[in-house]
Amino acid sequence: MPLSPDLLSILACPSADHAPLRLETTADSEQLVCTSCLSRFPISDGIPVLLADEATPGPRGLGNPAPGAQPDPQPGAQPGQQADSQPGTTG
Repeated sequence: MPLSPDLLSILACPSADHAPLRLETTADSEQLVCTSCLSRFPISDGIPVLLADEATPGPRGLGNPAPGAQPDPQPGAQPGQQADSQPGTTG
């Protein structure tokens, strides 16, 4: 059962930085991959398992930014704008 795009847009890495996750699919499995630390989280029977004990840590460990990792922009954010900021407001 594929993950809903709405669910995927709100899921985040369970590490302290809460980076977005991206879906990676192979012929026999699906995993969520942290866009910062590159840790991998299994999807079991269509349910994301976001437990540190079940994760495959990234090259520098869970929550430690991986070299060359490019975090995806926050959903709804435009370049140079944070997702929670409102156009025309300051501060």
